[in-house]
Amino acid sequence: MTAQSGPPTPARRAVLRGSVAVAAAGAVGWQSATAAQAAPAPAPRAGAEAAEPRIYGTAEWGARPPEIDIVVEDHVPTFIVVHHTADPGNSEDYSLEHAKQICRDIQNFHMDGRGWGDTGQQFTNSRGGFILEGRHQSLDVVRGGTQHVQGANVGGHNSEVIGIENEGIYTDVDVPPALWDSLVALVAWIATQYGRPVENILGHRDFNSTECPGNILYGRLQELRDAVAGAMGVQSATPSVWPLLRPGSTGAQVRAAQHLLRAKGFEGLRADGVFGPATKRAVVKLAEVHGVEQHVCSAAHHRTVDETGYLGSDIWPLLTPRLAEGANSEIGEAVATLRRSGGRTKGGSELLTPRDWKGLLGS
Repeated sequence: MTAQSGPPTPARRAVLRGSVAVAAAGAVGWQSATAAQAAPAPAPRAGAEAAEPRIYGTAEWGARPPEIDIVVEDHVPTFIVVHHTADPGNSEDYSLEHAKQICRDIQNFHMDGRGWGDTGQQFTNSRGGFILEGRHQSLDVVRGGTQHVQGANVGGHNSEVIGIENEGIYTDVDVPPALWDSLVALVAWIATQYGRPVENILGHRDFNSTECPGNILYGRLQELRDAVAGAMGVQSATPSVWPLLRPGSTGAQVRAAQHLLRAKGFEGLRADGVFGPATKRAVVKLAEVHGVEQHVCSAAHHRTVDETGYLGSDIWPLLTPRLAEGANSEIGEAVATLRRSGGRTKGGSELLTPRDWKGLLGS
């Protein structure tokens, strides 16, 4: 589908002002072992600023009062997380009123359907390029730059993340230019306020085994990091992440995962490189044994896609042991499979660290 832009927004102008105002700064070198591993806040960078875009507060879109006491974490978030709402789909209504209605619909679902006390995400970004506050108090707390409002948008990591729901579903179509511009402006401002390195800009799937924020938008996250780095006047960087496998996937990553599942006790599973029903059952069982809950995009209130058995960022750490390559024959087969497909370890130790596994898996 041809992407259509919405009405002109102040977001693009905000990024341009921020880009002109900033001075160049050194690159940040933080690299996480896993997406959920916290990094210390870097020292403030003199002159590194991105202007605050126009953000419509909860009162402006008619939010219901929260039914919980808003939790304000006494530290900055570690990660800025990108989501897509998935439903109600890719509307061609780019108006501000539509954006406000989306926020009301999401809040109603989260409070009435999920039983949460307020909207789960801290910010919502519409296809028309309008940015709106999600959970109450989020906007003022980000302006303070030293704390953040705890949301409910990334399973198991809500004390570490600040989430942005982008209206639409981006599994096979691109985002509208207006939404892209406002996303860059919002992320650059948040990263500036909190002193976050650009490699800490991640997608929902970098924490949970979910499609979110869709293959197309997820595939543009490095482009987003590059654009945000430009707006902040810093050097860009690329994080090391886990791949997402799903039923129907094929190839070396699947075959390696099957060997690793066999090493975990699923000896009857064939390592054939095809993510079929048996592999799905093994992944589901492994998640159950370890208490890993299934998490989908929190605003997807009519989503019908079954993500059961997806193998992503919350499953790989259960499969990839910190062992020498020869300690287990199945692990050795997994490593050999990935090396034959071009994977390389990134460390110098005989032990296989998460960083090594990500390198072997091609990320």
